[in-house]
Amino acid sequence: MTQSKVEIIKRLYKDYTNKHLKKIIIAIFFSILVAVSTSSIAYLLDPAIKKIFIEKDQTLIFLIPVVIIVAFFTKGMSLYLARVLMIRVSQELKADVQKDMMKSLIATDTKFINGIHTGKFISNLTLDVSLLVNLISTALLNIFKDTLSLIGLMSVMFFQNWKLSLVAIIMIPLATIVARTLGKRITKATKEAMDTNALFTKRLVEIFKNHRIIKSFQTEDFEHERSSKDITNVKEKAIKMTEIFTRNTPIMETLTGIMIAALIFYSGILIKDGELEINNFFSFLAAMMLAYQPVRSLAGLNITVNQGVSAALRVLPLIDRASDITDDVKSPNLKINKADIRFDNVSFHYDTKDIVAVKSANIFMEGGKMTALVGLSGAGKSTILNLIPRFYDKNVGDILIDDQSIYNCNLFSLRENISLVSQDTTLFDDTIKNNIKYAKLDASDNEIFEAAKSSFANDFIEKLPNKYETLIGENGVRLSGGEKQRLSIARAMLKKSPIILLDEATSSLDSETESKIQIAIKELTKNKTSVVIAHRLSTILNANKIYVIDSGKVLENGTHDELLNSSQTYKNFYNKQIKRD
Repeated sequence: MTQSKVEIIKRLYKDYTNKHLKKIIIAIFFSILVAVSTSSIAYLLDPAIKKIFIEKDQTLIFLIPVVIIVAFFTKGMSLYLARVLMIRVSQELKADVQKDMMKSLIATDTKFINGIHTGKFISNLTLDVSLLVNLISTALLNIFKDTLSLIGLMSVMFFQNWKLSLVAIIMIPLATIVARTLGKRITKATKEAMDTNALFTKRLVEIFKNHRIIKSFQTEDFEHERSSKDITNVKEKAIKMTEIFTRNTPIMETLTGIMIAALIFYSGILIKDGELEINNFFSFLAAMMLAYQPVRSLAGLNITVNQGVSAALRVLPLIDRASDITDDVKSPNLKINKADIRFDNVSFHYDTKDIVAVKSANIFMEGGKMTALVGLSGAGKSTILNLIPRFYDKNVGDILIDDQSIYNCNLFSLRENISLVSQDTTLFDDTIKNNIKYAKLDASDNEIFEAAKSSFANDFIEKLPNKYETLIGENGVRLSGGEKQRLSIARAMLKKSPIILLDEATSSLDSETESKIQIAIKELTKNKTSVVIAHRLSTILNANKIYVIDSGKVLENGTHDELLNSSQTYKNFYNKQIKRD
């Protein structure tokens, strides 16, 4: 159910604005000073004109200008201090919202991450959050500042002449009607602009990620054309949004002109009839002209609110998204003995329910031994692997470790006992030391060194100019595939978990590098429960048990020799490998 504007604003106040209430109250106090000083400026014109210009009284010739200067100074300083405070509040609010978004992103399920629109999320994190913050900070200040200023100026206007004031008030509902009409259009245009920005951001991410592919296939012109179209779309949507927003200006200016003309006409009649003095008129006119800005601001407030609410409707669901994979806080910790893993009639499907990734799988992975999963690409091997640390949750059946259901155990303790080394090595744009240390943040330098030495990573690290302090670039761009994989193995070694998951960890390496990595993997998996997905069968010939997977089903299992004799599928698979190698 779609939340109302009031519900969203209440939610934002409760979760974010309320934390900064003291600063906001002080800003409101300065807003009151702005209103008082603005009203004083308009009011002082009456005695100034009357005494100095009409009555030619020189006694106040110095006092009134000084008071006017003080009033303007007070207004300027108060406005400055109010804005400085609200700038700080808005930046703190922005940081709070972005922290909550990042917290939710980090905590969410792998399944959600795999389906998320990267560019859209970045757009939500930056542009949408800015619009949301405008709603709960800038708009809030303007409501108080402009409302109080308008009340003060209207009071001056009524004090000078109530008849003229009634005529001037007609402008307010007219301005509101204009703003409301434009607000609906600007909300739609803003959404379109945000979506277009998200697509462009996605394109930018893809270009950075796939730059080598672009160069390899010489598609620079094609990508430039595509990105140019995206930029053009962003430009056009931004122009459309700005044009709709600025339509307010000529309409408001025209309304103001009509109102001033009407007031001058009516004032002439009142002066003629002796109901209005010239000094009263100028004071009234000054008040009305000063009221123009707060009226215009308040009239445009509807647009800011609509933009902010629209942004909140995109941001808050991301913050509120609850992880599908949860555990009871009272769940017991997983207790490792042998580290046996058993799949008991496990089935799993992704969001597309008609495609079952794993079908009634019964698998036993003996503790301290190596179990291998083989099969064609898309057979379901990686899905089986991902079910063990609960990156995904089964739909049917149970998975047990040492006869303990992983769904009844504390999730932290489950993942604490599992290390993953995958084909797509994930590294951070940081030092080699910190990338290894990521597995154990409190690890000593000696522990890091020993892990690197055991994975044979120390061999190439020591040859680097800055050794362990070498920055490796985004996802280890400055390292070779074998070097990155050795860092990944070193990280897993540092964690010292009893269960090791290896997802085609050597598939992208040449034979020579692979042989070195295999030595490191052998060291990593020694006396550990290891589950291996192998691209090359030569790497799992000595596995204690091999499961043949096809279309999510377990076809056969046994040792290499047993399967060669009993499984035609495995035999065919092996023969193809031998011929290829």
